[in-house]
Amino acid sequence: MPFYLSSGGCKSFQKEEEQDGHSATHPDKDWGASIQEESHSRAGLPARGGGGFLCRYIIGKKGETKKRLETETRTSISIPKPGVEGEIVITGQHRSGVISARTRIDVLLDSFRKKQPFTHFLSFALNQPAIQEKFLQFKEEVLEKCSKDHGVSSSLFQNPAKLHLTLGTLVLLNEQEIQKACDLLERCKEDFVDQIAGGKPLTVEVAGVEYMNDDPAMTDVLYAKVHMKDGSDRLQVIADQLVERFVASGLMLKEWDRVKLHATVMNTLFRKDPSAEERNYTMTGKSSFKERESFNGQNILKLFENFYFGEVQLDSVRLSQRFSSDASGYYATSGQLTFS
Repeated sequence: MPFYLSSGGCKSFQKEEEQDGHSATHPDKDWGASIQEESHSRAGLPARGGGGFLCRYIIGKKGETKKRLETETRTSISIPKPGVEGEIVITGQHRSGVISARTRIDVLLDSFRKKQPFTHFLSFALNQPAIQEKFLQFKEEVLEKCSKDHGVSSSLFQNPAKLHLTLGTLVLLNEQEIQKACDLLERCKEDFVDQIAGGKPLTVEVAGVEYMNDDPAMTDVLYAKVHMKDGSDRLQVIADQLVERFVASGLMLKEWDRVKLHATVMNTLFRKDPSAEERNYTMTGKSSFKERESFNGQNILKLFENFYFGEVQLDSVRLSQRFSSDASGYYATSGQLTFS
């Protein structure tokens, strides 16, 4: 009897899993939700990212990767042609072979995703006019008092229109994945955000500066601290639960146990590329780290340790697009979760 695997890419086969009493269908990790005996002998896997570059990665040089997978798992693997969206379809007579092929392709696709630079990130916008004004004051005073310190220059400062709090970064390879991320945001709103936020904006304060490495004399990133004005942990809880959901979905990689609530104000990545993103986690930071010229942040930390950037109302989480700008100067928004 031939077998197929149910897949998020085959709507008629899609299955939701119940976790902790609520629906937790994951947009990218539901490929093997069930295995059933049928007259069909196929396993549909969404070709995440579609198009030529992903398919070529699975096919391999001269088709060697695909051939090896088919030989070792005793299956036939059909991959969409370059430029065509569709599913990777595995055909096999034996349940174990289909499962093995599916798992190995899953690993290949995850490996592919990890090698790609991030395309989007979840963010809270902190670019309200009052915050921007205080940030520009901070910049002016730092340059006035600390410009003679090693490495300190105006090129290190964040664009005030792009001040933000990053929750986590994502690699979204096509419009389908962007939509999955938007849908997941909406489910998060229904499942826990509305309850925690109470349908109202969160009032937070941006105050104080800290650095991200061990030696303040060799600073690469200086950031402003963000905390709830009422002293509660609601912002932290929302941030952590959002990241947990996105990591579980496969759309985000887990980096830290808890989200660091901070807003970058100075970054040595900006020195050579003013459009560079705040990125302390992986990909771009790794490739650029050795090229950075650190700055001496000792005096800045001493003089501006308690600098008050202001109070702000956070009313939405945005799926922000990297290397982009909207009419306000902030990152273009591909989707968002609103609190009210």
